[in-house]
Amino acid sequence: MKEENNELQMTVEIGSEQSQPESSSANPAQDDKLEEAQAQEDTSSALQRIKEKVSEDDTAPIGSLSLKQIVGGDYLFIAVRHHIWLIMLIVLLCTVYVGVRYQCEQDVLEIDQLEKDLVNAKYKAMSSSSNLTELCRQSNVLKVLHENADTLLMMSDQPPYIIDVDED
Repeated sequence: MKEENNELQMTVEIGSEQSQPESSSANPAQDDKLEEAQAQEDTSSALQRIKEKVSEDDTAPIGSLSLKQIVGGDYLFIAVRHHIWLIMLIVLLCTVYVGVRYQCEQDVLEIDQLEKDLVNAKYKAMSSSSNLTELCRQSNVLKVLHENADTLLMMSDQPPYIIDVDED
């Protein structure tokens, strides 16, 4: 079918190329008449050739679907060819969307891990602070002093002295 259409198109183009003036006559009116006659002759011969090629026995009209055309991808190719830039833009935007979403998910996972580390660090700091406070109590200090006999530190039996200094 496509071959017939291409042949018909070439026939019409050949007929239109032959109708261009090549004579250099002095009478332009006569040249116009000759051109018109030649154009009509070419047109009628082209129409006659078209009629010979086309018959009423053709079973498949030009606009019909055939399994060969569907499986061969003729219609898909035509749709893709007309919208190739739109398809490429959509593919590009989908790729960018997937990349950005992947990066966001990675960032969210990293933020969650850092928050867990921060909570663990706070708990360790609070635990260390509580242990230090417990070890610094007077009762614990006295207990450590009694356990270590080699130390010279002892608790005082007398209350502390308050020294007043006059400021002059």
